[in-house]
Amino acid sequence: MKTALERIYNGVIKENPTFVLLLGMCPTLAVTTSGINGLGMGLSSSVVLILSNLIISALRKIIPNGVRMPAYIVIVASLVTGLQLVMQAYVPSLYSALGIYIPLIVVNCIILGRAEAYAGKNKVVPSIFDGIGMGLGFTVALTLIGAIREVLGSGTFFGMEIVPEDYRISIFVLAPGAFFVLAMLVALRNKLMSPEKKKKAAETSCSMGCAGCSMCGESGCGTADDADKSGVSAYGAKEDKA
Repeated sequence: MKTALERIYNGVIKENPTFVLLLGMCPTLAVTTSGINGLGMGLSSSVVLILSNLIISALRKIIPNGVRMPAYIVIVASLVTGLQLVMQAYVPSLYSALGIYIPLIVVNCIILGRAEAYAGKNKVVPSIFDGIGMGLGFTVALTLIGAIREVLGSGTFFGMEIVPEDYRISIFVLAPGAFFVLAMLVALRNKLMSPEKKKKAAETSCSMGCAGCSMCGESGCGTADDADKSGVSAYGAKEDKA
């Protein structure tokens, strides 16, 4: 269970494929003109990612190393073809909106990257949860970008009008708007995560003892100042004042 939660956390937060690894930029920037398009592309890619991880992990000892990548592409292409037929039959409006980007899931670097980096080297269950985590991270990112662009550019939220026409900024439904929103969200994510990194770095440094603590003399342990006042060095030796 710990491994499963770790894989999901990595995919959604720590190693988010869009906001951290910056993978799959083609569908991220092209189809996220609305929240429903981003959600549809994210879920479609997630289904292929989970199933491809499952199959590739199950066949990892059978697939020859020399034809590893071609075999992965054949597996992913088969899954995408099946997904394309299902979407065309049951959700034709979404199928038309996503268009050519559905077949391009075959060469999505997120799917092939996880197949190569994780599924091809690990057991089935962890690989499934790795696919779930990365799929959720990709879906959340695309849905968020699409929803923001839709609100700012079209004045709607999943089809419901919430912003008057006079206050809409049409550039956000165009290509430059995708770059602006992505940049803002990446910067926001880095800003929110930076205090956590600093805290962990400080904890790691202080756990090494005062000899290796970079916080001495600052607002941390203050050992350097105390040492000067008491005449005792940071290494615990009494200094000779003579």
